[in-house]
Amino acid sequence: STGLPPLLVRCHGGPTAMARPCFSLETQFWISRGWAVLDVNYGGSSGFGRAYRQRLDGAWGVVDVEDCTAGARAVAAAGWVDPERMAVSGGSAGGFTALGCLANSDLFQVGACRYGVTDLAALAQETHRFESGYTETLVGPWPAAAQRYRDRSPLYRVRHGQGPVVLFQGLKDQVVLPEQTERMAAALRQRGVTVEMHIYPEEGHGFRDGGVQQEVLLRTEAFFQQHI
Repeated sequence: STGLPPLLVRCHGGPTAMARPCFSLETQFWISRGWAVLDVNYGGSSGFGRAYRQRLDGAWGVVDVEDCTAGARAVAAAGWVDPERMAVSGGSAGGFTALGCLANSDLFQVGACRYGVTDLAALAQETHRFESGYTETLVGPWPAAAQRYRDRSPLYRVRHGQGPVVLFQGLKDQVVLPEQTERMAAALRQRGVTVEMHIYPEEGHGFRDGGVQQEVLLRTEAFFQQHI
């Protein structure tokens, strides 16, 4: 060991939401266990002006992944964290970005995805009406840009040798249907990637039960410690 802390890069959801600089019990959980935490407001995040928000238009799955990866490289290069012990996590759109980071390079040794988007085409066709057109702006017109949807979907980008992944999914999710997580787990196993999947029958998109939230944190940390 270098004596430096391991790093957790957290990818916020939305994907056009933002990570806020405020007190977080989840952050305290990780810090209390010796982790450094990096929240990345990647291109496309709200709160930094219209031009910054629009960086993600047509580039979801590219700009967000590149920015989160660049952030991790920067803090490692500064000597603040152990470059051999880096994890990435996210929920919903953040899960999509986290899986993209794992597929894109070997920088991250392990990852976690909570109710994450794994198949953009399925999201465009199956999600609720309120967000059904979201991908038109963030990816491109459907079905005209069908190949782009596939190329950016983590489901089709799994690599042999990429970092292990722990997946969490609620069966009552109407935004990202459970089948997305199930298919992702199967794709990871097919390519020899270590994967754990935890299902919560009474949870929807975003876990509400306090006991479930605590369990997800503990399971995530245990999985990271096992594989980092």
